[in-house]
Amino acid sequence: MSNDKVPVAPQLQTGKAPVFTHKRFGVLIFLLGFLVYANTLGNGYAQDDAIVITDNMFTTKGIAGIPGILKYDTFYGFFKEPGKARLVSGGRYRPLSLVVFALEVEMFGQSPFVGHLVNVLLFAFCCWLFYTVVLSWLPERTESGLMAAFAAGVIFAVHPIHTEAVANIKGRDEILALLGGLGAMYFAFQAIRSGRYVFHIAGAVCIFLGLMAKENTITYLALIPLALFYFSKVRPGRLAGAIVPYFVAAGVFLAIRGAILGWTLGSPPLELMNNPYLKLVNNQYVPFEPAEKLATVVYTLGRYVQLLIFPNPLTHDYYPRHIDLMSWQDFRVLLSLFFYVGLVLYAVQGLRSKNVMSFAIWLYLIPLSIISNLVFPVGVHMAERLVFMPSVGFALAVGLLLFPLNRDTSRVPTWRWALLIILALAGTVRTVLRNPVWKDNFTLFSTDVKISQNSAKLQNAMAGELTVRSVGVLDSVRKTEMLRQAVDHARRAQVLHPTYTNAWLLEGNAHYYLKAYDASITAYRQALAINPEYREARQNLPLALRDAGRYAGEVKGDLQAAIAYLSEADAIQPDDYETLRLLGVAHGISGQHNQAITYFLRAANLRPEIADAWKNLSTAYFAVGDNLNGEKCLAKARELEKQAL
Repeated sequence: MSNDKVPVAPQLQTGKAPVFTHKRFGVLIFLLGFLVYANTLGNGYAQDDAIVITDNMFTTKGIAGIPGILKYDTFYGFFKEPGKARLVSGGRYRPLSLVVFALEVEMFGQSPFVGHLVNVLLFAFCCWLFYTVVLSWLPERTESGLMAAFAAGVIFAVHPIHTEAVANIKGRDEILALLGGLGAMYFAFQAIRSGRYVFHIAGAVCIFLGLMAKENTITYLALIPLALFYFSKVRPGRLAGAIVPYFVAAGVFLAIRGAILGWTLGSPPLELMNNPYLKLVNNQYVPFEPAEKLATVVYTLGRYVQLLIFPNPLTHDYYPRHIDLMSWQDFRVLLSLFFYVGLVLYAVQGLRSKNVMSFAIWLYLIPLSIISNLVFPVGVHMAERLVFMPSVGFALAVGLLLFPLNRDTSRVPTWRWALLIILALAGTVRTVLRNPVWKDNFTLFSTDVKISQNSAKLQNAMAGELTVRSVGVLDSVRKTEMLRQAVDHARRAQVLHPTYTNAWLLEGNAHYYLKAYDASITAYRQALAINPEYREARQNLPLALRDAGRYAGEVKGDLQAAIAYLSEADAIQPDDYETLRLLGVAHGISGQHNQAITYFLRAANLRPEIADAWKNLSTAYFAVGDNLNGEKCLAKARELEKQAL
């Protein structure tokens, strides 16, 4: 086994005694990873935290909810409907982070501080583990290997593209998935170094846990043997035996996932918010042509490279149409294609010489493949959190460029240190400034909507957040301004996505709070025209009709219009007490006392515990000369009033 072993990691020599050992560098990287995200600890919940924590019926139960987390699709606990849980093609089974959230709720309640603290600590550990794993690849390179590993760890720790994965508590799944992959890689090299197969078993456990966090970890089934090929002298026969436990662990996960979600990925849905590769033709959404989809995917891959090299602007939302349909006539698509072809050719060529830079490219490309939309649909063009795992390849490449590998043990040139410090400071500042944006939904949406102006989803989310926040605003001028802004955002979302039922619903809600009832009714009807089964619109429409009727009668004095609105509301929702009461009042004032009796009687039977219901009915009976029933109803009302005292 001696031929398979990996040498021990070095220490940086400067003069007579080492100033920095690999352990001290590891501590620095851990601290850096923690400190750049320390200002997230005061943030609250935001974005998808509701799906996995605050509004999830399983995680909110603490430990008692864990069986449900393990039994169902990840989204089931939020939507609480089997159909909605699989809005994205193939469904999602990622229970590990939800189990951890449930444990946190059990011990600390719903505490965003605890959630952020755990995220930051896990990320800091991830930075240290990445650095440690890289060292296990490059120990024989002495000083240059140590510096390359350190630089890679620093770049990974401070890169602003990671803010979505770390500053958003829900991003825990990305961190845990990468920890699973890196942990498996670490134990694989420990096994080679020590000759103890038990470390491969430990690595297999890491792979399984990573997969339980997110399916992306499966790409390490390719990266682990590739790393062993590049950086160890393990023989092919031993390599095949070494990776068996990792494949067994992945097989166990896939068996569990298949038993719960089924064995088919299903067809991509024809809903733009869950399938971005759709276009509107004759007022119907149809899939992109294959060439159109490929061009758009290639362009998106180029955007990832741009954000890794120059992380600005950052946004949490890349939904349609922030990235629109692209064509092969666009030079940006061709530029991205040529760049990636070059990466692949370089990586393939480096296999023979075991060039470390070529491995860094594989470390980027292989995890990128699974979120690229080339292999599986992921439900969105791109997202910064999705490049969290591939970014370790980019970080390693930067480390190697800053400190090229050689066997020269002389001092590292000062300018290389200076460049690393400049990059670290730039990344730290950008990350620290980005973190507060994730404070809450309003801060996140209002900041990023300036960047993702063509995202229907974000425009819609901004409309919803403004409407919800306006409810608690006492200043009537400010309240009106917020609601009008909400209408504008909802309408922008409709322009981008004409069949976006939720955008029509939110426009209706904003108009409702503005007391613009006719506009509210129109918006709700449009939502129902698109989807007659849209539950929220079916619930809200009769409320808008009811209050439109109240407004027409009490403010405008138009009893005919009031009765028309109220009658339609009653036809849709016949068991609403207030609608029946208003119909009785409107008919009574109009002199239609028999009709008033009909509605007041229905109201009293619906809510017999309300004294006013019987008073209204008694008044209507007296109006038609039925004093006997009038007295009975009045006595009933007085009896209820006495009971209430």
